[in-house]
Amino acid sequence: MTGHVFCHQNDAVIATAGSVPNTDARTILIVDDDRSVADTLARILKLEGFGVVTALSAETGLELAESTRPHAIILDMRMPITNGLQFLRTVRSKPHLVDVPVAIVTGDYFLAESIQHELKSLGASIRFKPRWLDDLIALPKTLVSA
Repeated sequence: MTGHVFCHQNDAVIATAGSVPNTDARTILIVDDDRSVADTLARILKLEGFGVVTALSAETGLELAESTRPHAIILDMRMPITNGLQFLRTVRSKPHLVDVPVAIVTGDYFLAESIQHELKSLGASIRFKPRWLDDLIALPKTLVSA
């Protein structure tokens, strides 16, 4: 793997392979505090031709959303300090990020109706873990074609 690893206050960020991103590739930002989930999804998406930027915390994810201007965001719902809903609220408050497609991916099958409603009203789709390989590959393609 030729990616660069940057450390940000106990948070690792896995950047796209190489120092110059492929300008033809659609960039997907993955925000998930579980490194194995983030790494697996990043590898799959890179094989499918996407540019991928990964953050292991919502705080770093917000910084990367600002700096990389991704074409889509795949976001874990349950993270410490700032959860997926708080992250989404912040993203939607930024004029240059308001239209970025976001998919919330969670293992919590019992999200309160009010939370599901707010996620949808903020323009996020909700997907439940575990995802099958075909679903993982189709998810970003669906997001960037929206």
